[in-house]
Amino acid sequence: MKRNPLGYINIERLYRGGNMTDSPFLYMKENSKTVLWNDSADPKELKDALTWGIVGATCNPVIALSALKADKDYWNARMREYAKSHLTATEGEIGWELVKELSINAAKILEPEFEKYYGRNGRLSIQTDPRNFRNSKLLAQQAVEFSKLAKNMIVKIPVTTEAITAFEEATYQGVSINATVSFSVAQTIAVAEAVERGLKRRESEGLDISQMGPVCTIMVGRVDDWVKVSVEKTGVTIDPASLEWAGVAVFKNAHKIYKERGYRTRLLSAAFRNTMHWSEIIGGDAVISPPYAWQVKINESGIIPNPNSVEEPMDPNILNPMLENIPEFRKMYDADGLKVEEFTNFGATLRTLRGFLQSVNDLESLVRDVTVPNPDK
Repeated sequence: MKRNPLGYINIERLYRGGNMTDSPFLYMKENSKTVLWNDSADPKELKDALTWGIVGATCNPVIALSALKADKDYWNARMREYAKSHLTATEGEIGWELVKELSINAAKILEPEFEKYYGRNGRLSIQTDPRNFRNSKLLAQQAVEFSKLAKNMIVKIPVTTEAITAFEEATYQGVSINATVSFSVAQTIAVAEAVERGLKRRESEGLDISQMGPVCTIMVGRVDDWVKVSVEKTGVTIDPASLEWAGVAVFKNAHKIYKERGYRTRLLSAAFRNTMHWSEIIGGDAVISPPYAWQVKINESGIIPNPNSVEEPMDPNILNPMLENIPEFRKMYDADGLKVEEFTNFGATLRTLRGFLQSVNDLESLVRDVTVPNPDK
């Protein structure tokens, strides 16, 4: 296996007759248990990505807003139509109806994959309202509601302190959950344990779990982001190249623990910042969900990954300095690095929640501009 000059990236290029061939993602699909989901519900992107092997898709408020803006003529018309037929609807209600419609349309495209994988893949991941991040009851109720929008929906719930009970309850109600706003091994363990409790309650009552496919996201790029912010705030001196490995290290450790304990939840890698968030975590029974632009970039690169890279241990020359000098990284890396009561107010959680909450405001603003146009412009 060839390595780059830094000795870090575990990839090689595959040539046939001097030309780059084969999709790296198709190679991954054929040579590992790891599957690819698209980090967007945009129908045009989904149809393209299906050609190189995606078997699912994720969405969040930021992504949904981008998809609505990408096909502005269609969605602006739908806003006007909905507002006209629902005269008492608020901007927020109109916005969420559009998110639901976008998600239903995307789910329809993925139905063949859903049938092929008996419910384990072929799912569209829709996000619960991030404004409810402190309300377990509302999160569980909305998860049940959203799961009924299409047979292949999987529903995102943020991994806050208050939401842990929502994972158990939604799972018990038959919802396939996608835990999001997650950055630490401790969060992934809490989610997996909650899901196991929900699955066991269903099993004890003879309820079917055969087509349930829970996943727990680690936002690997946002792990990197928070480590870099922490280094900047504390002024610690450390090789900046090693910081690009923070999310990979957390994912590898979580994967090891999931495998040892036999959890029925799969890990999912999201929030890409570099190719290692794909190439270095392949091989496990897991999901990798890059944005469409990253998929195009990787496909064009001709990079062929090590199909079992997730099992390779971290270089101690990279890992140990981060563990020794960056307390916030250790909180994310160690299995007991965070207590459940610390999840909500953890820095990476707050940064991401603020972004998601802002996107809800931006969605309402978009609806306002279309349905109550500014007469001064």
